[in-house]
Amino acid sequence: MLSAFSSRLFSRTRPAFTQLATMSTASNPATYKFNHTMFRIKDPKVSLAFYENVLGMKKFYESPGGDFTNYFLAFPNGFGDIELTDENVKAQIFNREGVLELCHNWGTESDPEFKGYANGNSEPGRGFGHICVTVDDLEAACKRFDDLGVKFKKRPEEGKMRHIAFILDPDGYWVEIVAHSLNAGTL
Repeated sequence: MLSAFSSRLFSRTRPAFTQLATMSTASNPATYKFNHTMFRIKDPKVSLAFYENVLGMKKFYESPGGDFTNYFLAFPNGFGDIELTDENVKAQIFNREGVLELCHNWGTESDPEFKGYANGNSEPGRGFGHICVTVDDLEAACKRFDDLGVKFKKRPEEGKMRHIAFILDPDGYWVEIVAHSLNAGTL
């Protein structure tokens, strides 16, 4: 139970979000976009092959720095016919939605002591759940994943939710697969 003092202190130092929304008009949240999610990866060769060859994403920028490299991927739609010069690519990174950033800390791919990263779905580190990719035909996509040897966490025919699948990326992150036409009422 909060003391009266700590309750007052908390309310002064951290106003409710409803109050925050009315405090500033300098930036319009209607213009905000969800830009990217970042996963830490063990081996970029393996992870890039998965996201490019299995899911069809395209690596459009690579940014080495210090002792790590960030790889930025997105689905090719939305690139249009732009020439991907350095300037255009950098603009694309933060001016589009649905970007996946893979962060490789150098040396993890060859370190026998490296145990991998928490995927957010098991202890320790439970919290983050998954990303989701929609496909034109769930059954055909799952057949393709089988043909490619992709590991499944959940197949559409398993469990109560028959309209979704979960596949695992090389680092154990969950990728939900649903049809483009999934009716929100079935969720």
